[in-house]
Amino acid sequence: MPSDQAPPRTAITASNVTRQYVGGTFTAVDNISLELRENEIVCFIGPSGCGKTTMLRMIAGLEYPSMGDLTIFDKPITGPGPDRGMIFQAYTSFPWLTARKNIEYGMKIMGLSREERSRRSDEFLRLVHLDGFGDSYPASLSGGMKQRVAIARTLAQNPGVLLMDEPFGALDAQVRWEMQEMMIEIIERENTTVVTVTHDIQEAIYLSDRIIFFTRSPGRIKADIPVSFKEGRRIPRKEEMLALPGYVDLERQLFAMMREEIQQK
Repeated sequence: MPSDQAPPRTAITASNVTRQYVGGTFTAVDNISLELRENEIVCFIGPSGCGKTTMLRMIAGLEYPSMGDLTIFDKPITGPGPDRGMIFQAYTSFPWLTARKNIEYGMKIMGLSREERSRRSDEFLRLVHLDGFGDSYPASLSGGMKQRVAIARTLAQNPGVLLMDEPFGALDAQVRWEMQEMMIEIIERENTTVVTVTHDIQEAIYLSDRIIFFTRSPGRIKADIPVSFKEGRRIPRKEEMLALPGYVDLERQLFAMMREEIQQK
């Protein structure tokens, strides 16, 4: 890093965060402390039921810690806000609106002018490779195309932090890796801080600069792993990553950690 370049700011801080349910009888996540940096792509991974989605939802402001503190750019997270955008696994497009109108929906609520909404919707339709589909309704789009609309709608609102909960989990294998490569392209252009949840180890390695591995319930941080073999690069083609020295070692490490957590009694 050049000496005159400021270090990245801290985007998200969790301090001793615990989330309990059923009057405190069930703990989903326990004593989580971490810092996520601006323009970093971080993946939460771990066995089913380890609390990674709960942690993501607390960052989104959709749930609240039972104990501990969460901040975004040094401000307390007290609920959802325009500084965060959320992409879910389920398709969330409004069926009565075209792809373009879906993308414009959040911008309209934010008060952007008709001209600005039109300009940005055109821009993001191109960015997610949906040129020519702006006037199509969700019923006529494939699953991958619907998810592209959701991504475009979220990014068009210019959030500082993008949160993704298994966004490609419902897609078939081919569409999934195409979407993963598209996300790398978009993130590189938009300089967005990204936090994503996945069960897919290969997806976690490909997308992430850093992987946070959660233990089985109650979820705690088992490991905080920089994806150092990529040497700070975002790899545009997935097959290029698979050929890099260090990839297989990290994949083997994550599979071993996953097996260890699953087999614990």
